[in-house]
Amino acid sequence: MKTVLRIKKILTICFGILTLAACDEQLTELNQNPNGLDPETANPNMIMPAVLGPAAQNYLNLGFGNIAGVMQHTQKDGWFEGHNNYDWNAQEWTDWYGLLRNNTLMYDRAVVLDWKFHQGVAMTMKGFIFGTITDFWGNAPYTDALKGDEGGLNYEFPEFDNQEVIYEGVIDDLREAVSLFAEADDNGISEASDLYYGGNIASWRQFANSLLIRYYMRISEKNPAVARSGLEAVVSSGVYIKNPADDATLEYTGGGSDIWPSEYAGDNGTSFRNLKPCQTLVDQLRATNDPRMSVWFATVHCQWVADPTLTTKVDEFIRKDGEIQTGVTSLTDLNYVEEIAAGHVFTRHYNPNTFGGTIDNNEIVGLPPGLMQPSSYNLNPTPGQVLENQHVSQLAGIYRQGGGDLLKARLISAAEISFTLAEAALNGWSVGDAQAHYESAIRFSLENWGVEDQYDTFMAEDGVAFDGTLEQIMEQKWVASWTSASEAWFDWRRTGLPSLAPGPASIQPVLPVRFNYGSDEINNNEANYREALNSLEITPYSGPRENDSQWSKTWLLQGTGYPW
Repeated sequence: MKTVLRIKKILTICFGILTLAACDEQLTELNQNPNGLDPETANPNMIMPAVLGPAAQNYLNLGFGNIAGVMQHTQKDGWFEGHNNYDWNAQEWTDWYGLLRNNTLMYDRAVVLDWKFHQGVAMTMKGFIFGTITDFWGNAPYTDALKGDEGGLNYEFPEFDNQEVIYEGVIDDLREAVSLFAEADDNGISEASDLYYGGNIASWRQFANSLLIRYYMRISEKNPAVARSGLEAVVSSGVYIKNPADDATLEYTGGGSDIWPSEYAGDNGTSFRNLKPCQTLVDQLRATNDPRMSVWFATVHCQWVADPTLTTKVDEFIRKDGEIQTGVTSLTDLNYVEEIAAGHVFTRHYNPNTFGGTIDNNEIVGLPPGLMQPSSYNLNPTPGQVLENQHVSQLAGIYRQGGGDLLKARLISAAEISFTLAEAALNGWSVGDAQAHYESAIRFSLENWGVEDQYDTFMAEDGVAFDGTLEQIMEQKWVASWTSASEAWFDWRRTGLPSLAPGPASIQPVLPVRFNYGSDEINNNEANYREALNSLEITPYSGPRENDSQWSKTWLLQGTGYPW
């Protein structure tokens, strides 16, 4: 039955994405496309997958992509400048506003049909998407956005709302969603159309309230009174995500467009081979014997072995089961995978007394952040793009696949919420006990990655047992945000935790704090774009881009002293 439901989801996503362009065209042109959805008669269930699917995929692509590089979850050793060094150009938000147009159509049709559930879904996704936009860019079109069919220059060239206004609107939208779900019944619900919860009204209400918890904490440095009272009210209601079964996720099954972004076969494995665990995260996981490390990262194909008896500084060639393979400095990735699966062990030896350099001889080796020549790290004999670095770990085998039980785009989770409540409790807010929330958060994260049976052992490790500090809460929350690094970035911006430093190739000596505005706005909405720049605070790191720099501060960070 589960397989059948997954197939239904895939087919629904594919149909929704195919109709996305048609819907957008019909909203902006008088002619009707007979192959698309008619805005006057469209069924909200046919629009819903075209919002939910791409929204989750876009969010994952950021949190598993360049933002994972910023937060030092991963690094790349090929085509790495944007990922490792934050060398960013204009960042477009076109896809996000495209989703909002479809979302508005879903809401409008749901109002006509008086389907409260679908209205609630649309308001939840409106809050999620607009929240994501302002989180990444700062000021953005909000009040006048999505009204191009109403006429007038204000709508064709919308003004940018201040980030404070957008956050207030996001909170209002989510509160409205919660109210709609409280009134909703099962009228019109199609389980297959709801890619997150299968039409479960109670789960959507928990999702909307959990997003409220996220955004109340997001504004806590700028508006602490509103943040505290709002968050305490949600917790008092008891309606929020409390266990991993209620996480807002999109499963990756490996079919159609439903393929995990690092899937090996899509480009002969080039992107997969280039993506490596970052040493910063590996060091943290190793220091605490974290059971998630072996789930996320593979052992190196060829491990360095310290050998004081070696007559040379290092082996010139690799060893297979201890025997020198004369003339062979490396194998291809797939050859290594096949040989290791057959039980063979590959090593290279070095003499620690004569080598005179530094070699990482661990089974799992990360790539340090921001290296000048990352493909050469750890004495790789094949630097460049052709072969992988045999002496640095790749991601675990599950990430070679297009889908699987552990591969999910996670929009928000019980682990995130519990870490947030632990922080709130540490602040003295009336949300329960900080230690209880912290320990639940770790348990939930281990459960998400299939290692919950190691919880007791892990909690006994030095640095993991609760010590009552914000530093520890944020550090473990950062670890648990693996594949969802955007939330770690947003937390780091407002707290400066965990303490992260860029590598030597970074354009600036501090991590970035926002996205640059996209070329569409610069070219087509220049006056309002220029006005929006005035609200950004130039910092000593802004550089030649001045206001519109990834190191300029938005309203959320101005005056807080964070993250630097």
